[in-house]
Amino acid sequence: MNDFSRRKLLKATAVAGAGAVVTQGIAATEATEAHGASIVNDASGNGKCSPAKLTGRIVRPDNPGYTDARLGWDQLFSHYPLVIVFAQNTQDVVNALTWARQHDVAVRVRSGRHSLEGWSNVDNGLVIDISELKSVRIDSAARVATVGAGLNQLEAVTTLAKQNLAVTTGTEGTVGLSGATLGGGFGFLTRWLGMACDSLIGAEVVVAEGAECAKVVKADLHNNPDLLWALRGAGNGNFGIVTSLTYKVAPLKSVTYVQATWDGIGDLRRIFDAWQRTAPYTDDRLGTQLEIHRNQILLFAVLAEGTPAEAKKLLAPILSVDSPQVSVQVGNWGDVYTGFQIPTADEPANWKFFSQFTRKPFPNKAIDVISSFIRDAPTDDSNFFTQAFGGAVRKSPRGGTAFPHRDALFYSEPGAGWGTRSDVPGVCDPLTPQAQAWIAEFSQALRPYVDGAYVNVPNVGMQDWETAYWGSNFDRLRTIKAEYDPHNVFKYEQSIPPASC
Repeated sequence: MNDFSRRKLLKATAVAGAGAVVTQGIAATEATEAHGASIVNDASGNGKCSPAKLTGRIVRPDNPGYTDARLGWDQLFSHYPLVIVFAQNTQDVVNALTWARQHDVAVRVRSGRHSLEGWSNVDNGLVIDISELKSVRIDSAARVATVGAGLNQLEAVTTLAKQNLAVTTGTEGTVGLSGATLGGGFGFLTRWLGMACDSLIGAEVVVAEGAECAKVVKADLHNNPDLLWALRGAGNGNFGIVTSLTYKVAPLKSVTYVQATWDGIGDLRRIFDAWQRTAPYTDDRLGTQLEIHRNQILLFAVLAEGTPAEAKKLLAPILSVDSPQVSVQVGNWGDVYTGFQIPTADEPANWKFFSQFTRKPFPNKAIDVISSFIRDAPTDDSNFFTQAFGGAVRKSPRGGTAFPHRDALFYSEPGAGWGTRSDVPGVCDPLTPQAQAWIAEFSQALRPYVDGAYVNVPNVGMQDWETAYWGSNFDRLRTIKAEYDPHNVFKYEQSIPPASC
């Protein structure tokens, strides 16, 4: 059972060129096509623009595809936007943002539709969907890849892997690469390569300009470096709309993938303690995740450029507890990553998570809290998930990042999954009250042992969410917000307000 991978499998294609690889997706565009194409201010200099027209693939409520276009991955939420623009190039994004400002319409930005609180959608507003911006350009010699912001993680992993290259991503393939990266981004390669945002060296961003305009800017170490810093960990829907991302990628020819399964949770204390006391400190090439369900415990591990013998030796303190069922696979990272994806149709319709970081090992009391709540989990899919940190996470890249949780031993989250997927989302499931109460009580019981929160897995009821997500970086983020979005065009329930507000 690979429950940690809860997203639908998609395939990516690659077209080879001389000296570089260029992949053309549904709506591939060259970045140069958009530069200089922003709406022109009028002669008065008052920041007003010529009337904008929506361009791209437009979906409105009276269109046949509206229901499919508006739905997100988590069917616990259901919104009815006024219009959805599937951008085919950067200029479509500029036009959409300008149009929304001229018509005083709320804007939300969407890529992979995995916003876990539904904040990438909005009732009676404009959703700018960038999921069809799928261009890829790889410079293998320089180890740099520039990709359209519409790629999902599976598409990114498999396309890079064909060139024996890699960048940190999360484990679920249909999550948008841009969304994961801009919030921090972690997965099996995190301890080896750092956070996903650490490899981000540049971005093309559509930002608000003047009273009702939009323009395209670059963010890198030489152009708007403060914006690049903010995008590395706080970039989701706060400062502008990222249309392309440039990564420093790493060579990766082969991985060893290990999965271990323990029936029941009777040995949870021993397994969890062995994991937390070794996984954050072991060889940086080894990334591990632990998932605890009411009927089994699962360990997943990826060793970059390592052999099965090496992997088993590094995992010996954990695998020696009881007698787990162990499977080992060696191969190209893209093939391995593809293999552990789960079709969305096979997943529960509704999900609720609570994110947290840990800086000291859990005492037995904390592990017993996990055991107690997991035994009473509302469904088999509900779980407690952990990701080992340490290694390269502790090193900030040149230019720094807004992601503050570098000293954590591990990340964890209780997660409740329930309900059957339907073409009529938003209908209350009878298990919803029980599932939501379970995760609320579970997260509250763990509070003495955890710290902070992860912006990509937002905690709705957290009063100090600003510092929980970004720590002491929050004031600097507000200052940068005031520079690039002084009118607070990009706002949602937990967005960063400008310093002047």
